[in-house]
Amino acid sequence: MSPRKAAALDGGDLSLREHLIATAQRMIAERGTAGLTVRAIAQEAGVAGGVLYNHFADKEELIALALRAHATAIMRGLGALPEPGTGTVEANLRAYVVHGMALHGRMVPALTGLIATPEVLARFAELSDPGRDWRHRLRDYLDAERGLGRIDPGAPVDAVTSMIVGACHEPVLSTLFQGRGIAEPAARYYEDDLVAAVLRGIGPREPAAPDPA
Repeated sequence: MSPRKAAALDGGDLSLREHLIATAQRMIAERGTAGLTVRAIAQEAGVAGGVLYNHFADKEELIALALRAHATAIMRGLGALPEPGTGTVEANLRAYVVHGMALHGRMVPALTGLIATPEVLARFAELSDPGRDWRHRLRDYLDAERGLGRIDPGAPVDAVTSMIVGACHEPVLSTLFQGRGIAEPAARYYEDDLVAAVLRGIGPREPAAPDPA
């Protein structure tokens, strides 16, 4: 271990396992996951390559843990989401959409190198905490607002959740499969228009009743 990395551990704030996860997380944040190797992580962490296997079952476990830490850091930086029954449903939904767009947009660099490594994505999903996961929180928010009577009691919250999540996923998928220069920017999906479509739908409006006067 290099003197610089050893000094970072001497304070006792991080175990070597935590140091390795933090190192891989920082590398993911700076350069994504494409080409991320055990040798590169070990070199950045200031340890011998074989040390990683003393603390993780394999490279995939380390990257999945680092990716989860990266996602958690992003979500923490985006701030709190609205609680059911506060503010207006329209403003709250917009906050969820803005949060989702930002979350997925910032995760793109970390995901582009994982298309060929589904085992990492599977382990990343296993580490998810539904209580903090944005998608589950959105679904729970809609369900709670339905229970409070602030949206239609028959509102299909699962379908609405999928609609909003899909709108936030689309820019990510476009970038992954078409390339950053070809994909439509997320700004095309105006948050206000998406929220309006959710709340008011796209069916024809009933004509206004004539003024009896």
